[in-house]
Amino acid sequence: MLICPLCQGPLSVSDNGVACPANHRFDRARQGYYNLLPVQYKNSRDPGDNAAMVEARRRFLDAGHYAPLASRLAALAAERDPERWLDIGCGEGYYTSRLAMALPATDGYALDISREAVKRACRRAPQLHWLVASMARVPLADASCQLLASVFSPLDWQEALRLLSPGGGLLRMGPTGTHLLELREKLYDQVRDYDDQKHLAQIPAGMRLAHSETLEYRLELTEAEARADLLAMTPHGWRANAERRAAVIAAPFEVTVSIRYDWIEKT
Repeated sequence: MLICPLCQGPLSVSDNGVACPANHRFDRARQGYYNLLPVQYKNSRDPGDNAAMVEARRRFLDAGHYAPLASRLAALAAERDPERWLDIGCGEGYYTSRLAMALPATDGYALDISREAVKRACRRAPQLHWLVASMARVPLADASCQLLASVFSPLDWQEALRLLSPGGGLLRMGPTGTHLLELREKLYDQVRDYDDQKHLAQIPAGMRLAHSETLEYRLELTEAEARADLLAMTPHGWRANAERRAAVIAAPFEVTVSIRYDWIEKT
């Protein structure tokens, strides 16, 4: 099911890695993932989230702050009952592992451009196929997946269309305009409006929105570490000035968690 990122030929297991008929070879890392991101497709030496960002996200998510979000994502995926699925932009694997638990008899894949993230993600669900790869050049065959998951992640719509088999779909999870509003109000003089439907205009011909729902709750951030980790795992951690970041970490406050789920089918 894997294809070569260089020539798109099929990859098969060979020694401690995979190889295509053109003899492009890719080793399996000791942690269990395949690095299918050739150097010519990198925009930097180590693209994606760095180790500090990955660790901040791991601590925050493992503390359970977003557990309701993961539970709903897993339930929606289980309703679709795919044979094969892919988590695009899996990060350090928190949501991916919840998907794996909800879909135990399926063939699961997960990828991220960050090697640091995938190295840690492997530990959560070693039974999955973990890949360091580009979301714009996913090394999976055409029409090979019945479900794609995209959680707080950029998306290449044409790749999604290519990867999905007819009747399959994209399960997208992203923020609404009120998500973390109180945090943003503390960090910026002016909070920008966010249109949580703007992605719908990007849906290509051949796909359609079949279901949408929102999950919202209040989250009390009582621990300084949780507040610091939330800053570090979002763009707000480097966009806001140091004084305001320090003020956020200094005192407990409550934020709104508000997430939209969309199921976008391939027709």
